[in-house]
Amino acid sequence: MTTRPSRVGSRTWRNTVLLAVALVTASTVAVSCGGSPETSAAPPQQMSTGDPQRGAELITKYGCGTCHEVPGVKDADGLVGPPLDHFANRGYIAGVLPNSQDNLEKWIENPQSVVPGNAMPDLGVGRHDAEDITAYLYTLR
Repeated sequence: MTTRPSRVGSRTWRNTVLLAVALVTASTVAVSCGGSPETSAAPPQQMSTGDPQRGAELITKYGCGTCHEVPGVKDADGLVGPPLDHFANRGYIAGVLPNSQDNLEKWIENPQSVVPGNAMPDLGVGRHDAEDITAYLYTLR
């Protein structure tokens, strides 16, 4: 003869399981996120290439300020993309790429190849221009 668990025992067991699932989920999220996705990785090292002054001019030329707020660039006050203040201190680019010179240049040159379908358009930025824009963004601490 099998005994059926009492209603109170069954409810207690179910609550214990639900609590365990909640704790595992919360700890997994805390470990995997470790903070804001934009700042949890180590910030990039100082750049050795690119012309920051030219980069600021290119940000205007390519119209980056249409979508982004970019400190130090006239009329760069867009609200579509994230503001780019303190960019040099961020851990990630677009929430997925570790913030490094090579990754940022790749993102600026062809964002759709990095994250297909994202909101940032391919503006036809060449390698040299991407280097200079990257140099400017890394002045934003």
